[in-house]
Amino acid sequence: MKTLVKPAAVTEVPKPQGCTNLKLRQLMRRVAQHYDAEVGKTGLKGTQYSLLSYVVKLGPIRAVDLAAAMRVSTSTLSRNLQPLITAGWIEVNAGDDARSRLISATEAGQTKRTEAQRKWRIAQEGINATLGAERVMALHALIDESLELLSPLESGEDDV
Repeated sequence: MKTLVKPAAVTEVPKPQGCTNLKLRQLMRRVAQHYDAEVGKTGLKGTQYSLLSYVVKLGPIRAVDLAAAMRVSTSTLSRNLQPLITAGWIEVNAGDDARSRLISATEAGQTKRTEAQRKWRIAQEGINATLGAERVMALHALIDESLELLSPLESGEDDV
C-alpha cells in the first residue's frame, strides 16, 4: 500500500483589500469633522487653525518658506491665506527687499489662535478618549513612517 504524502500547506500572504486612498480619505473626513465641530466654534475651520498656528509659530515668514514648512503648494497657500487676511488675522507686509513679502499674524490673529487652540485641545482629547491614547500614538507612528517611505511628489510639494 502506497502512502500518500500531502503537499505542504501553501500559505497565502494576505493582501490588502480595498483602496487605501479611499480609506484614508474616509478617516480624514471623520477626523476633520471631529476637529471642525470644536474648532469651528471659534469661526475657524480646522485647516485655517492649522495655517494660523504655523504663521504664529514661524512668522514673519516668506510664503515659499511657509508653504514648504506646511508641505503645500504656494498656490494652495495663497488661496488658503485669503480668508485669514480678509478677517484681519494675518497680514502680508514688505520683506527685506522690494520683491519679498512676509506673512505674519496680527494681534487679533494671535488672540484668535489662542481661542482656537483651546478648542483644538478639547478635540484632541476627544480623539484620544475615543480611540485610546495607545491607538493614537500607533496611528501617529504609522503615519510618520508611511510619509517617510513614500516618495514626495516630483515638485516636492503636497497639495492639501
